[in-house]
Amino acid sequence: MSKATLGKVLGALGLVSLLSAPYTYFITGSGPLTGIKGLVGLALIGAYFATNLGQLNQFASRRSTFYVASSALLALAVLAGLGAVNYIAAKRHKSWDLTARKIFTLAPQTRSALHALKAPVTAFVFLPPTDADYGYVDRLLARYHAEALDRFLVVFKDPRKSPDLAAKYQLREGQTTIVLSRGTGEQEQHTTVSVAPVQGVSEQDVTNALLKLDQVGQRHVYFLSGHGEWPLDPSAEGASLSEMRKSLFQEGYQPLVLNLLGGKGVPRDAALLVVAAARSRLSKPELDQLGAYLAEGGRMLLFVDALLEPGLEPLLAPYGVRVDPGIVADEEYGVGSPFIVATHFYGDHEMVRDLSRLQVNVEFPTSRGFTLLREGLLPGVHTEPVVVTSSSAWEELEPANAPRRSPGERTGSIPLVVAASRPIAESKDRRTPDMRLVVFGDSEILLDPNWRDEPNRNLVMNAVAWASGSPEQITIRAPDRDVSSLDLDSQRLGRIRFLATDLLPLALLGAGLAVWLTRRNQ
Repeated sequence: MSKATLGKVLGALGLVSLLSAPYTYFITGSGPLTGIKGLVGLALIGAYFATNLGQLNQFASRRSTFYVASSALLALAVLAGLGAVNYIAAKRHKSWDLTARKIFTLAPQTRSALHALKAPVTAFVFLPPTDADYGYVDRLLARYHAEALDRFLVVFKDPRKSPDLAAKYQLREGQTTIVLSRGTGEQEQHTTVSVAPVQGVSEQDVTNALLKLDQVGQRHVYFLSGHGEWPLDPSAEGASLSEMRKSLFQEGYQPLVLNLLGGKGVPRDAALLVVAAARSRLSKPELDQLGAYLAEGGRMLLFVDALLEPGLEPLLAPYGVRVDPGIVADEEYGVGSPFIVATHFYGDHEMVRDLSRLQVNVEFPTSRGFTLLREGLLPGVHTEPVVVTSSSAWEELEPANAPRRSPGERTGSIPLVVAASRPIAESKDRRTPDMRLVVFGDSEILLDPNWRDEPNRNLVMNAVAWASGSPEQITIRAPDRDVSSLDLDSQRLGRIRFLATDLLPLALLGAGLAVWLTRRNQ
């Protein structure tokens, strides 16, 4: 290769390096790296001029010179256009989440909570800039601010430099803590975000704290006990509802246990009563107390189970609900077994409209079916199906045998969840303006291992929200997102961008130009 040809190759590489220097600054933000790249480009172009002085006049008169200059100007125009587009996008806070599980997109529940804010909220983040979680928390809360703007402000505080503020909120040293505050002085309200010791802060943690901030007081949810119902506390003996209890607490409810022995009745502060699979029959005095509770405008969630007969017929019949015998089966929509029924068929009830819109599947293992009664109801009762099976389902009356349709068994779309309501006349004993009752054909969806199923969890928590009179909490909650991303600091991320989108592509381009120039001069 002659000295002139080598100079042309170096000049081509220098031109590529010089023209791409602004792009390097754009993707890395590194002034020194951009400067080095520009100087290298100028030096290589200088080498070209030093080795091709005698051909400059000839080169300037060539037609190819025009095309080279045009290409250089076009490259500069493209770079300027990209810079302008990205500048506008950055100013307008526009971004695209291309991850499979949308880990950088706020959940509908979060967006609803932010849009429902009645007054601005400030998130005080007590975290030093050197903490490993600083970048992640900053990006998470930036999404909240971008959604709500001035209604959700974010302020980072180093707890060591703000001891008075840390003492005001009774913070513990060494723990990632976020305090959501609203109002000032004596009118200030605040709540602390619960942060898991291993997983760290999540979107659901922040949103739950935001919902709590709007609660005047904790609403009491009583779980009936004394008949073998699922326990709230985890134990070595069997399954529990500890995960459901945690979700209730996070959304501003206070789960409590209630035994009706002794004629106590349901407390007046009950926002909701839950009967989670009574395994033995309720006594007549207990049924009378539950009936009186509903007649006064009580709110109840009732979960029945396969092969259990707790004697609830007298309680449910006046509200248009009858528990069918047998177990629901569906060969077409069964998951591994016809008795494990999955469905995406919903009624037109507000608690499932979001689930219906998304067409997500809810799953019921060994569920009972229901019949909606039209006679013998109390005045004003309205009963409707909430979740139903596909048209290929049936109720297996002999579940001990292989499931198959038999004469006399009910077939078709069978209600798995039903809701009933009834207006309550004004009286001194009235608890609420209307009675609300939701009956589920299966209780196993509440158990800790099954609570991870997001559609089922949203269904149950939406039923809790509707029955307790909290329509603002009927939504799709933030999903459980597995950690699938590598948290990198800005310096490492800049290096990766430089190598992947700058150095390697431009090196290939320069190599192509060198090959072309070499062959052209042979």
